Amino acid sequence: MARNGKLATVFGGSGFIGRQIVWFLARRDYRVRAAVRRPDLAGYLQPMGVVGQIHAVQANLRFANSVVRAVEAAETVINAVGILAPEGAQTFEAVHIEGARQVAKAAREAGAKRLVHISAIGADSKSPSKYARTKAAGEAAVLDEFPSAIILRPSIVFGPEDDFFNRFAALARVSPVLPLIGGGKTKFQPVFAGDVGEAAANAAIDAGVPGTVYEIGGPEIVTFRDILEATLRYADRRRLLLPVPFWLMQIQAILSSPLPNSMRPITVDQLRLLKLDNVVSDAAKREGRTLAALGIPQPAAIDAIVPEYLERFKPKGQYASYRI
Repeated sequence: MARNGKLATVFGGSGFIGRQIVWFLARRDYRVRAAVRRPDLAGYLQPMGVVGQIHAVQANLRFANSVVRAVEAAETVINAVGILAPEGAQTFEAVHIEGARQVAKAAREAGAKRLVHISAIGADSKSPSKYARTKAAGEAAVLDEFPSAIILRPSIVFGPEDDFFNRFAALARVSPVLPLIGGGKTKFQPVFAGDVGEAAANAAIDAGVPGTVYEIGGPEIVTFRDILEATLRYADRRRLLLPVPFWLMQIQAILSSPLPNSMRPITVDQLRLLKLDNVVSDAAKREGRTLAALGIPQPAAIDAIVPEYLERFKPKGQYASYRI
């Protein structure tokens, strides 16, 4: 069993970022309770720790009783649940605002010492994007219920299971053209999922200042064009990068709105986000509210991580370079 005996609950523990948080907490000898909607599909988390150290339980942020049960006896609580587009009962309001509020309230009432909430760079109550507005409202709800909570705002997160580099590499495999939405000028500061997970685990234990919002970005600021060009280079593909104005992409987004999210190339709300740069602010840098303050002084660069997991998109397959 975990040596220190302390319990941490991670909501969304089976997700893209959540599983990284679980891994780092296990490495720090915490017992980890992964609160997920489908614990029967989260068995792959258990080998990240010793026998009995990691346990998945059923919880849904829309149902208060399940949240209360999930945080029982937990010393630290981390909320890594978020959605990029609403679907059915999983609306922005239900997940980003009311769900976040419920986690914070339950953590406070359970006597948790630390609460870490994963938000997003761009969270702004005045944003044209509903995603960003509800993220900001969720942060306010969390701090209202748990004033000492630490909030992390990552930029675009990359890693083997990401829906960013992988999506464009998959598109390049079947399409002769990749769209440079809005001319490809939007700026991003992509951050490695492992660095976000470690930062969250550090904040859940002893790093960071309570009640503070940290902006999490990687070591490079790149444009959308840079990202597509890098994706093609890593996947060893040659494709035409075609500038597409926002208004034309918006028509496509509207026409595809009846389709399930998994089949839609982009939503209208995501287009609104894409019009805004997604980088760490000067204020956060000046005030020391960045990865370095959370124990990650040298975050991983794109070139150090992405080429390995995009190798499978190469024309001759993942292991072509190893053939004699």
